Amino acid sequence: MQYNPKERTFEISVRVFTDDFEKALSSEAGSRISLSAAAPTDPSADKINPLIEKYIRLHFAYVTPQKQAKPITYVGHEIEADANWLYLEMPYAEPFRGGLLKQNVLMELFDDQVNMVNITYQGQKKTFVFRKNQPIQDVSF
Repeated sequence: MQYNPKERTFEISVRVFTDDFEKALSSEAGSRISLSAAAPTDPSADKINPLIEKYIRLHFAYVTPQKQAKPITYVGHEIEADANWLYLEMPYAEPFRGGLLKQNVLMELFDDQVNMVNITYQGQKKTFVFRKNQPIQDVSF
């Protein structure tokens, strides 16, 4: 998560291994999903992007200290070697003071899944580690 002061948004990039992410999406969809066949220019991407968006909304969320859920917009995804990058944006006009972040991508499949989130805001960078027993954390600055 990197803050863009000009746009007043957090630009979020989530990297997942393609084979693991295909298992997660296939489980959600109830049928075999292949991401490598669905490059952004491929017509099948129209069917896959809503699945990715639904999945990421279930597994990635942010709530302000005032208990306001911030809207997250799915921008798209791209394939890089054996991984997929998922791109999100979260508008954030007020000063960032922290809040609760949920990041439990792939934790429904793997008990030992560990997710790292780097947050960069006004030149400061902090890293947070999420595990199955700790999928939601206070991300204070």
